[in-house]
Amino acid sequence: MPDATRHLPALFHDWFAGRGWSVHPHQQAMLDRAGDPALLLIAPTGGGKTLAGFLPSLAELADGTHQGLHTLYVSPLKALAADIKRNLRRPVDDMALPIRIEDRTGDTSYTQKRRQRADPPHILLTTPESLALLISYEDAPRIFAGLQRVIVDEIHALAESKRGDQLMLALSRLQTLAPGLRRVGLSATVEDPPAIARMLARHPDPCPILLADPGPAPDIAMLQTDAPPPWAGGGATYAIPAVLEAVKQHKTTLIFHNTRAQAEIFFHNLWLANTDDLPIGIHHGSLAREQRERVESAMVAGQLRAIVCTGSLDLGIDWGDVDLVIQVGAPKNVKRLVQRIGRANHRYNAPSKALLVPANRFEVVECVAALQAVQAHDLDGDPKGAGPRDVLCQHILIAACAGPFHADDLFAEVRSTGAYAGLTRAEFDACLDFCATGGYALRAYDRWKRLLQTADGKWQLRDPRAALRIRMNIGTIQDTDTLKVRMKGNFKPLGEVEEAFAATLTQGDTFLIGGQIVRYEGLREMTVEVTRDAAKTPKIATFMGTKFANSTQLSQRILRMFAQDDWPQLPAHTADWLGLQRQLSKLPQADRILVESFPHDGRQHLCVYGFAGRNAMQTLGMLLTQRMEELGLHPLGFVATDYAVLIWGLDAVTDAAPLFRAPDLRAGFEDWLSGNAVMKRTFRGAATIAGLIERNLPQARKSGRQATFSSDILYDTLAKYDPDHLMLQITREEALRGLVDFGRIEEMLTRTAGRVDHILLDRVTPLAMPLLLEQGRIALAGAGRERLMEDAAAALIAKVGLAID
Repeated sequence: MPDATRHLPALFHDWFAGRGWSVHPHQQAMLDRAGDPALLLIAPTGGGKTLAGFLPSLAELADGTHQGLHTLYVSPLKALAADIKRNLRRPVDDMALPIRIEDRTGDTSYTQKRRQRADPPHILLTTPESLALLISYEDAPRIFAGLQRVIVDEIHALAESKRGDQLMLALSRLQTLAPGLRRVGLSATVEDPPAIARMLARHPDPCPILLADPGPAPDIAMLQTDAPPPWAGGGATYAIPAVLEAVKQHKTTLIFHNTRAQAEIFFHNLWLANTDDLPIGIHHGSLAREQRERVESAMVAGQLRAIVCTGSLDLGIDWGDVDLVIQVGAPKNVKRLVQRIGRANHRYNAPSKALLVPANRFEVVECVAALQAVQAHDLDGDPKGAGPRDVLCQHILIAACAGPFHADDLFAEVRSTGAYAGLTRAEFDACLDFCATGGYALRAYDRWKRLLQTADGKWQLRDPRAALRIRMNIGTIQDTDTLKVRMKGNFKPLGEVEEAFAATLTQGDTFLIGGQIVRYEGLREMTVEVTRDAAKTPKIATFMGTKFANSTQLSQRILRMFAQDDWPQLPAHTADWLGLQRQLSKLPQADRILVESFPHDGRQHLCVYGFAGRNAMQTLGMLLTQRMEELGLHPLGFVATDYAVLIWGLDAVTDAAPLFRAPDLRAGFEDWLSGNAVMKRTFRGAATIAGLIERNLPQARKSGRQATFSSDILYDTLAKYDPDHLMLQITREEALRGLVDFGRIEEMLTRTAGRVDHILLDRVTPLAMPLLLEQGRIALAGAGRERLMEDAAAALIAKVGLAID
């Protein structure tokens, strides 16, 4: 081979040549710049980016002289770490390299973890939570003394959450322990590379970005079905015959869903229709680890033709012969869609193939908008704010577990992290004081006095025994409270369901888990006991999972599409639907709020099209009904989607403009937020991360009910006696940004500048009709539910006289 492999030892040269491979240009660039303090590589799936990240480490370790930990690999998923370990072993074993590779996650045994601390491997594969735990030990300086490189895989996924903030704070600590540490970030989908580079770099040092050849554009299209999508619902049962046909035509197909409940329902219906007995599996985060691992092993071995899955398979695991990805339901986020498309064809310069399956009529429009965005390489993403202070509080406690520290040193270390570069000393000191005393209102309680300052000015744990409790609660993932599900008389779990869902079950109820129908028998020692059931219409296991909202960019694309004269890119049934909406009312516009009023079933209805995403529209519904109450309009309820909110009540609204006066909405929001359960829910999450509330205790884990009770008492106490408490400040920031998404309501109000088009009608409009069906949706699984939905749609169409296919 030419000198393209000049930085590789001869052994590597022979290994590549023996397989007929050559070093890709971006892999060579990573070798050439192996000494850079930080480097971000953006390369397509199948382009060998993981090997590119590891090649410098493998080359440096090949001579066997390095002692201890050399390279730390961090990924968002435990399964991804295990997959990388499996793939990395191949070149190491083939070349007989003297390199020890181990993983350390929540699944690693206590014995192995203890041994790893005493005798670290050369390459350690881990997660942000396990790394945070490692740096909390007193022997962290010894463990990381020889560390040379940190590789952060799928860095875009970590950048969007508090896990990423925690990881970057951990890297700032590692940089102190190993000053020559080099950082590498890897990703296939980044909407704002400079922002990710700033996150990865040690502030204010720049981080170079390497862009690999993106390869051919993905082969992505809408699945063609004989039946049109239904008016509402998310099951996509209508498309199952076409999905099965597509599965038959490919080696392995991943069928993605946005929620676990939808995945379970679709898998159940797919299995009932699978008359050819194709081997099909299901994979999502609520299933037992053993079941997930069985599915993963079968996938790697090429034994499955299709896998129904959720975000648990979003990231860069190499699943062998996957040659088709099907996304069921609108992707809501273009970047997520691109990531999922990349699961197909893990081969360099081979296009990924994907099909979109809209679950209902409006999702056809969303899917077309997403397709256009992919073709335009227009990834979506919102600017990231300052580093969250609850994560900083946890990091301070982690630092204290490792030993005494000077506040000046820790402050400088934290400020070297991009997200915290703007942190003021006053903000840092407030977090430090909170960790030391609990804050003004809690100073009298010993349980929150965790730090003290010694005579030499250093801070340390007040009681060394507190380190155990702090370590037991490390992490930023706020899981929904779940209970294990087991077959009666069998110890092995099937998976988990939400505690709130389990509370609704009575003996004899049936639900779906892991693709099978089970019968609820009772609750025994915090475990849901079930038996198998032959029923075909189960009660749905309402897994919370992740509920995605339309991104701002995707919503803007949909509004631009509405402004077109016609829609040749849409199927005829959907284009006709939008055309009839324009004929009978109007289509929503980006710079105006469209409001429709109409009577239906003895109630007055108000439909508001805001296109601000599900969370924001839900909040808008609360605010508008509150305003209507104040105006004596007697609202009875509302339902929200990503694009609209439908309110029904006793009185007709003849002038909607007063409802949208920005000052009134903001004032109403402040009043509503101050006494709302959303604040308590947000407080609970932030207080748990910051260490004020402990979920895990040496004796046992608190139940969700216990944790909620204690957090509610704390919230009420602080709100009454210390309203400016640090945790209440954090709670407010979190609530505005997250659950209620008021920022997108503000954006909507700014974008429309008080311009409201209020149309008074005598009947429901085409665009509002899906919301009426959403309101009356019946929670049954399978064909019965779809039939009820179709019957309701047909009856409604006939009733209002809309001649739509």
